[in-house]
Amino acid sequence: MSVTYFGMAESSRQLCRWGGEQRLSEARCGKQYSGNCTADTVGASCGGCWAFSVVAAAESARARAGQPLEALSVQQVIDCSYDNYGCSGGSTLSALNWLSKMQVKLVSDLEYPFTAQNGLCRYFPASHSGFSIKGYSAYNFSDQEDEMAKVLLTSGPLIVIVDAVSWQDYLGGIIQHHCSSGEANHAVLVTGFDRTGSPPYWIVRNSWGSSWGVDGYAHVKMGGIADSVSAVFV
Repeated sequence: MSVTYFGMAESSRQLCRWGGEQRLSEARCGKQYSGNCTADTVGASCGGCWAFSVVAAAESARARAGQPLEALSVQQVIDCSYDNYGCSGGSTLSALNWLSKMQVKLVSDLEYPFTAQNGLCRYFPASHSGFSIKGYSAYNFSDQEDEMAKVLLTSGPLIVIVDAVSWQDYLGGIIQHHCSSGEANHAVLVTGFDRTGSPPYWIVRNSWGSSWGVDGYAHVKMGGIADSVSAVFV
C-alpha cells in the first residue's frame, strides 16, 4: 500500500506525514564520506522529503551504474509526480512507481532547479536527455536489519521512512532514544552503517541542509529504523 506523507511544520524543519566494520565504499556520501551522492539540499521550507529521498536514491543508482555524478531535479518530481501533493506531502512508492512505469527522464537540477514551492510541471520532448530508472523494490525489514544491511551492500543507498519528530535539534552523536509520535513522518536516505563501536549505527542522509546534524547526516542506532524501505535500480 502506498503511504502519503503530508507536510507538517515542526519548529523550523518540515516533516512529511500520512492521513568488525562494514562501511560501504559505494554508499558513502557527504563531506565525511566520499562516494555517490550529491551535496545536500535545504528542504526545510517544503514538505517534499518524499521527493528528496527518491531523487537522492536515483542519483546514487546513476553513479553506481558508471555515469557521472550529477544533481537531478527534485522540483521535477514535486511538480510532475501524480498522486502526490508536492510540497504538501507525497508517497515515495507513488513517486517510484511513476518514475518506473512512465519511464520519466529526470533532468538535472541546473535545468529544473528547486524552488521550495509547488509549480506547474515542465514537460520535455521524448528526445530530451535525462535519467530514468528501470524499477525499484520495496521491503519491510522490521526486526531484520541485518538483511537490510546486506541489501544496502548490494543495491546501494536505501529510502527509509522514519519518525523524525525528535530530530529537529539534532547536533551530532548517535540517536539512540527519542520521544516518538508513534508514526512514520519523514523520508530519508540510508547511505551506510558502522559496526566498529557500540552502539552500531546507520548513516542517514537528511534533506535539511548541511548545517543540520553531522554535515546534513544523522547517525541512528541500528534497530527499529527498517519498517518501510525502498531500493532503486537502473
